[in-house]
This record gives sequence, C-alpha cells and structure tokens, in this order.
Amino acid sequence: MTDLLYSEEEEALRAAVRDLLTDHCSTADVLARIESDTPHDLALWKSLAEGMGLAGLLVPEEQGGQGASAREVAVVLEELGRAVAPVPYLTSAVVATEALLACRDEELLGQLATGRAIGALAVGLHTASGAAVKTVRLEDGALHGELTGIADAAVADVLLVPADDGGLYAVAANAVTVLPQTSLDLTRPLATLRLQGAPGRRVGDAEPAVRRALRAAAGLLASEQLGVADWALTETVRHLKERKQFNRPVGGFQALKHRLAQLWLEVVNLRAAARAAADALATGEDTDVSVAVAQAYAAPVAVHAAEEALQLHGGIGMTWEHPIHLYLKRAKADSIAHGTAGAHREALAALVGLQAP
Repeated sequence: MTDLLYSEEEEALRAAVRDLLTDHCSTADVLARIESDTPHDLALWKSLAEGMGLAGLLVPEEQGGQGASAREVAVVLEELGRAVAPVPYLTSAVVATEALLACRDEELLGQLATGRAIGALAVGLHTASGAAVKTVRLEDGALHGELTGIADAAVADVLLVPADDGGLYAVAANAVTVLPQTSLDLTRPLATLRLQGAPGRRVGDAEPAVRRALRAAAGLLASEQLGVADWALTETVRHLKERKQFNRPVGGFQALKHRLAQLWLEVVNLRAAARAAADALATGEDTDVSVAVAQAYAAPVAVHAAEEALQLHGGIGMTWEHPIHLYLKRAKADSIAHGTAGAHREALAALVGLQAP
C-alpha cells in the first residue's frame, strides 16, 4: 500500500531546505531579480546543488549522486514552489538528469549531480510525455534548427537536443544562440534555441530518454504546484485573521470560512495526489496512472488557490510589491507545463480503458 506520509528523513530535508530559502530567497529578493536582466539566483542554486547536494538526489551514489528517490525530490520541489525560487532545479536536477539516466551517460550525470554544470532538455516546456517532440536536423555531424519554449536555457551549461536521426545530443550552451522569450512566469524564463552548425555528442536514443524525463517532470511538478497552493492557502488564512472589518477579523465571516474550507480540502487532496505520484516514480508501480491523476488535479487547484489568495487579499493583492502575482503566474505557467490537465485526463482515460461518451 502506498505510504503518503512523510518520513522523518523527508521532514528533516524539508526543514533544511526551508531554512535556506527563508534566509536567501525572500520575496524582496525574488522581486528584485525578476526586474533585472538576471532572474536566476545562481548563488542560491550553488547552495542547493553544491552545498546541500540536492542536484544529485536522483543520481546513484556510484555515479556521484545521493542515491535518493523521487520522494525526496518532491519534498525539495514543494519548498521551492512555496518560495517561487528562481533556480533551475526542475529543469536540471529532474528533467535533464532523468534523460541522462535513461542514456546512462555517467560523465554528464556526475557534472549535473555535483552542481558543476546545469543541464536543460531542449524540449518545449509545454510538451507532455508521449507527445510529438520537435527535433533539429543533423547534417554532416552538426546540428541545425530552432527550438522554442525551452525553460532555463539562459543559465544552462549543456543542452540535451533531440535530432531527426533519433539521437539525443549533448551540446555546449555556448555553441547555441539563446534568444529570450517573453514569459508569464518571470521566475522560470523561457528561450528560443537557434542551432547553426552546433557540434554535439550523441548520448543515447532520444525517444525513451525524453519520455522518461517528461513523465518524471509531470509527476514531480505536482509537488511544486502543491507548494504554490499551500503557500497561497496559508498566507490567505493568516491575512484574514489579521485584517479587520466592522471591528472583527475578516476571516470570521461565514462566506469566507466556506471558501477557505473548500480550498483546504482541495489542497489536502492535491497533497495526496502529488505524494502518490512521487511514490510511484520512486517505486515504479502504477507510474503512468499516478502521474496522470496528479497532473489532472494539480493544475486547477494551484491556479484556484492563487486566484483565491489574490481576491481575498483585496486591493493589496493587486500590487506589484505583494508576492501573490508571482504565485499566480507560476501556477498559470505550470498549468500548461508538461501537458495540460485536460491532456492528462485524456491520457488517464486511455490508461484505464475509460471510453468517452
């Protein structure tokens, strides 16, 4: 039976990550970064990847990693979502790492696991596992083409690029033209990659590597969405307890109590779905079904929680200085990342043999 509870080790990991983010990822810091030309916090990334060894959680110890599982990664992503931390953890420590694990490329795995390099899979953030993947052209040993919607490409050291010969190629980021795209979520910037004769090293077959990477990304993204939703609920409850109207706390009004109670139920259910997906990825049991269930449920809840937070904070929630807009933008962007909720519901129906009317 799936254990949805957090172990003592997982709670200790959560506390350590939360302490680090409390000290080095304040709202003011995040807001200042997204208003600059360098939205990524590479100092924070270095602390997470090198100082705490979190970039290598999915990598076996004999390959330079921590030998942990998706359950521990899920805890880290919950905290990063709660802080909307502008670091390439999902893209490098999960997506790129899972692709390299499928390819069994120990050299690059070791670099990503120790934080010496940041990796990015050159597949659009909107792409779901099993969907058609855009490739570039391999000609005379060099790669040519353009790929759009690549998350965190601006800070990547190595790009994993699928080519039309069926291979996945490791390409140095400095051999590619990276063009920033306008992104809704400023804490996870997107970019267009333009390859004009870029040299690459084949690391494995693209199809199984991309499928594995995107499945893990979708399943663990639910934990990030859980962190966003949990922050929104917690901060809204705190605000409504402190805010007074007619000489009584706003949270004492029955209509708002009902809205918060409904939101609490949704977040609790999201936690169960996200934990089930993380456990399935860790054990390999019912993985496709658990991931589809988690993503079908996670996106609407995260968006609803952020929207409720915005509305229930009143006028202050509409200001740029308040962090709610960061969470709403992250929730909205995540709702189309690695497949929409509708796409995952369709996938789930096919997996369990549920025919449309």
